[in-house]
Amino acid sequence: MKRSLVVYGTRPEFLKVQTLLALDCSIDSLFIQQHTDIIDFGLPTHKISILNTCSNRLNSIFCEIFNKAESIIDSYDNIIVQGDTATVAAVSFVAYHLNKKLFYIESGLRSFDLNHPYPEEGYRQMIARIADVNFAPTSLSSNNLKEERVSGKIHTVGNSALDNLLEFKTGEYGDQILITLHRRENHHWMDEWFREINKLAIENPNLEFILPIHPNPNVQKHRGLLTHVNVVPPLTHEQLINTLRNSKFIISDSGGLQEEGSFFNKKVIVCRETTERPEGIHTGHLYLCPSPSDLKVLFDKLKEDYYIDTKCPYGDGKTSKKILNILNEN
Repeated sequence: MKRSLVVYGTRPEFLKVQTLLALDCSIDSLFIQQHTDIIDFGLPTHKISILNTCSNRLNSIFCEIFNKAESIIDSYDNIIVQGDTATVAAVSFVAYHLNKKLFYIESGLRSFDLNHPYPEEGYRQMIARIADVNFAPTSLSSNNLKEERVSGKIHTVGNSALDNLLEFKTGEYGDQILITLHRRENHHWMDEWFREINKLAIENPNLEFILPIHPNPNVQKHRGLLTHVNVVPPLTHEQLINTLRNSKFIISDSGGLQEEGSFFNKKVIVCRETTERPEGIHTGHLYLCPSPSDLKVLFDKLKEDYYIDTKCPYGDGKTSKKILNILNEN
């Protein structure tokens, strides 16, 4: 019998594979601790910690995984990865070098700009090239893979992030604005984003601006600018979803919240120049905000026109079952 291993290194990755692990307890898991102070990582079969062995954090992740993960990965037949982090990229290369069968969940997302988001866009393109099986979340993602002529099989299955949301009832439009900002391409002007958000909070005292602060030092060092924003520690996934469900709309640079917000019919101001999830732009769920100076105009528009009742373009919440059926056939 073939042995399968799911590998994850961040909380979003774990959340997107936990349903799969729950459906089939014979699948083992490896947690590579890319972040040390974010909660909800489950109970993995194996665990590896990442030390800063190089001056560059991304290089440290690759070096540590190359040195520590090979013996674990070599004892399995099928390696399953999800997402676009350095952890996923490094594990994929180790699996490739060991000639293991690689299954890639959430494959085919593209911004077509290697700098936005950096380094995730580069990792996505590289992993899809070496994967034996690509699980695309949407038909658009599937088409991206076909146009790139990847050699692996392609299956359109939806996004597994939504599998965790079926237990939650649809929320209401409250007076909260959920904000999350952390992506690397926003670090150089995080202070400007925070200043603009704080101005909006001052101008709209009838709304509660809630920002779960990311532990990255490039985010934390600017928290003092948020004098009129409710800055809270990182939330559990359930706390985050409940806040999302009762928000009027979202301000975020997160990929996951673009999908989760759309699932609960919340509009999302995406604080990025581009998105690898353009389906939500076409349905009216997502609004690109390329710079802090663009935020006020979009905010004022959405606070007067926040309601949306359109089908989520990212799946039906049954992705893990579809993936498991395909895994059992390989």
